[in-house]
Amino acid sequence: MNVEKRDFDKEAASWDEDPHRVKLATDIATAISQQITLKPDMDVLDFGCGTGLLTLRMAPLVRSITGVDSSRGMLNVLREKATKQCQTNIRVLQLDPDRGDTVTGQYDLIVSTMTFHHIENVEVLLGQLHGAIRFPGYLCVADLDPDQGQFHKDNAGVFHFGFERTTLRQSFMQTGFAGIKDVTAAEVVKPMHNGEIRRFTVFLMVGQKDALRVYDKGQRMIERSEPRKSRQPLRSPLTLTSPFHALVSSGPDPKPARRPGPRRSQKRNHYLPLSSGRTP
Repeated sequence: MNVEKRDFDKEAASWDEDPHRVKLATDIATAISQQITLKPDMDVLDFGCGTGLLTLRMAPLVRSITGVDSSRGMLNVLREKATKQCQTNIRVLQLDPDRGDTVTGQYDLIVSTMTFHHIENVEVLLGQLHGAIRFPGYLCVADLDPDQGQFHKDNAGVFHFGFERTTLRQSFMQTGFAGIKDVTAAEVVKPMHNGEIRRFTVFLMVGQKDALRVYDKGQRMIERSEPRKSRQPLRSPLTLTSPFHALVSSGPDPKPARRPGPRRSQKRNHYLPLSSGRTP
């Protein structure tokens, strides 16, 4: 892990010249479309959008898409490409988690490609993204399987050398996502510094927002159980076994009428006769 921050602004102008990056974005876009039905009424957030290689592929299929990145240079390239392609439903937003910026707005789908390994505290980010998704929206994260730190030539700004899928799946669950699944979305073939050719796999993990888990303002998860169904009082039907029983059909606490019988007056040991047709 190298906590030194990578200068993506300097790389922005030539970012799209790498054919591996272009192919990777295409493969991930295909994988997302196979897992999520993109609809023309959806609002999407592309977290860590870079120059918009994924953003621009999804834009024609949805109502709006917001590209978020910490690099102003990357966002400038995305803005220029969107203008050239006449994509009017794209907006860009500079956001840097290292400065304490948080995701705002509400979206039906949030996607993130090859960005999570640059995030130090993934669990905190997952909580923010969960809060920005409309129920029953989705989160799609594409990133590296464990790479032993060999994928990047320079590991500046890399906090995770890939992810174990089972570990990330657990983080999804603890954050409040359900129906989690993962697939291998792409494969990147790269030469190593020693001349060896190595293949790296990129997974896509998809989770759906669980309405029964919410976060407070401090991004702490609050478990919320199923809403209790209102209980109706149980009413046992009365069986008329003698002419002296009364039928009770309503009331908060139905009680069968008692058979009238002898009762005591205020005078001790003095009985009153049965009253005709009346209950005591």
